[in-house]
Amino acid sequence: MSERKLFRNNSPYVKEEIYQRRDLERTEGVMTVKGSVDKTILLFAILLVAATFAWQSGSPSWAIIGSIGGLITVVINGFKVHLSPILAPIIAVFEGLLVGAISYLVGASYGGIVFQAATITLAVLFIMLMIYKSGIIQVTDRFRTVILASMGGIFLVYLMSFVLSFFGITVPYLHSSGPIGIGISLFVVVIASLMLLVNFDFIERGAEEGAPEYMEWYGAIGVIITLVWIYIEILRLVAIFSGRD
Repeated sequence: MSERKLFRNNSPYVKEEIYQRRDLERTEGVMTVKGSVDKTILLFAILLVAATFAWQSGSPSWAIIGSIGGLITVVINGFKVHLSPILAPIIAVFEGLLVGAISYLVGASYGGIVFQAATITLAVLFIMLMIYKSGIIQVTDRFRTVILASMGGIFLVYLMSFVLSFFGITVPYLHSSGPIGIGISLFVVVIASLMLLVNFDFIERGAEEGAPEYMEWYGAIGVIITLVWIYIEILRLVAIFSGRD
């Protein structure tokens, strides 16, 4: 499989021209799985520090700053992939602020659910990694297309909901605690979990194809963003069920 096809299928934001310059960037090294794993751990540590700060501050404004700042930097990183070594840590900070603020707000109303949501999220990560390694689910071109299209649709709905909230308008059922709202959240968790397989595949195949070293940061931040997405959805679900006790 050609390198251009590999990266076109894995990320809707990456421009193919970036990879046509790969041979000119050999002095920077090439992407490896270990390098991506190391950078994922580093970004996760940065996220935890930022989340702890937001949690301790107790200010809900960090959630707004984190979501808007994260969205802007993710979009920039999508078009300027070579800047990933700089932008990835910044994105991790914004994601941490978002996670910390939301965790504080939800945790204040439902004691103990933050730990439960975090534990479930890590369990999902472990399970999906095992599924990927075992080959139970093959990350084919069609699988990639379906998951990325689903992710894009969910993102657009969430973005629309976020914008409409400033005008006092809510999207029906999206954040409700009824059966339909729960069903939507479960669907989102499934899609986000399957997105982890796409993230893993991106890293492994990028290393096999000898992608530029800066792509380690791009692959790592993809895993981090997906985990944050899963955590927030699971946190909401746990809060709903806790409120029914």
